[in-house]
Parts: sequence; C-alpha cells; structure tokens
Amino acid sequence: MSLPPNVHVSTHPCLLGKLSQLRSKSTNVKEVKTLVHEISLLLGCEALAAKTTAVPGPTDSTPLGYEYTTSTLTPETISLVPILRSGLGMVEAIQTLLPTPVPVHHLGLFREPTTLEPVEYYNNLPNHHGSASSLAIILDPVIATGGTCAAAIQTLREWGAQKVLVLSVVGAEVGVRRAAEEWPEGVEIWLAGVDKELTNSGMLKPGLGDVGDRLFLTIGK
Repeated sequence: MSLPPNVHVSTHPCLLGKLSQLRSKSTNVKEVKTLVHEISLLLGCEALAAKTTAVPGPTDSTPLGYEYTTSTLTPETISLVPILRSGLGMVEAIQTLLPTPVPVHHLGLFREPTTLEPVEYYNNLPNHHGSASSLAIILDPVIATGGTCAAAIQTLREWGAQKVLVLSVVGAEVGVRRAAEEWPEGVEIWLAGVDKELTNSGMLKPGLGDVGDRLFLTIGK
C-alpha cells in the first residue's frame, strides 16, 4: 500500500510475530498487557533511533576513577502523551527506553458513537509559558478513523510542541492517512502494522478488538 512519507511501518520479524499473537481472541489479559509492552519497546527503539540523537554531555568518572564523556539526547525536552485508556499500556516501555525521566501528560478522547468524531474529556497539558516539549510522543495502540489521533496532534500543535511522534501498534489505512495529513511537516507516525478496512462501527478489520477493554478486562461492560 502507498502511505504518506511521514508514516513508517515496521518490518521487524519479531514485532510482526508478536502482533499476530496480539490479534488472537485467545490471548488473555495478562498476555495482552505483555505483548503491548513488548511491541511498544521494539517500535519505540526504531522510532527513537530515527528521531533522537546522542550528543556529548558532561564529564563523569567510572568506579575505577577513569573519566569519560557522558551522552545526552536531543531534543532536550521530550514528553509522553498517552491517549486514555489504552495508551497507558505503552507508557512503561517508552519510559524504559529513555535514559532519563520525562513528563507524562494525559489526553482523554472518545469517539462519539454516531459520528465517530473525537470528543475531548480530559487534558492535563501544562499551560504555563514555555511548558511545551520540543518532541511530544503520542501513545495510542490503535488508529482507526484517525479522528482521535488528528485531534491529539492538533492539541499538541496548539500547545506549542515543535514536533509530534505518534507510536501505534496498528492502524487503518484511511485513519493513518488522516492523522498523517493533519500536520505533515511536524508529525511522524510509526506503526507495527496497517489494516486496510474499517467496519461500519469504526473498528479495524481484522484489527485487535478494543485494546482498552482487553488491557483492563472490561469486555462486555
């Protein structure tokens, strides 16, 4: 399939194997949590290798007393923005990858059942001067219609983020296109897989089901 140039779909064989396990209806809630975490680790490694750079930092000493030059990351200010609820399942993996702690700002968005358009119900982005991060990383396992992702991108752009990196386990082709076109020069999207179809209710086909329900055992609520 032909996707916009700011969309990257991984071909890592281990990641693709884990994605096929995550799709299965027989995968239990503990396994779902583990797979989302592991897929996020692999995907995050690829995306952060492309979007961050190691630069020389201050001098330090080893336990044997030898001096060495430390490494730090650029951009200097990074924040994680999980989309509630399912984005929470990706946070720990990206925190593990980053060498130093970074802020975690939460966005709550849901799709209105009739229009399938996003409605924001929670936003804890700081609003004081200079609070915006150079790189804001959206964490959301599924991009379906793309409305929620596009709304999150627009919110972060208005907040003042200089660049936005979207990490997602799987997305629908139409939704990924919509999100990628929201801010082409400022956004890059990294996914483990892309599905070509959506159901009438806006679910991916074959998809993963409702990842939030699967993570938090609220299926049939």
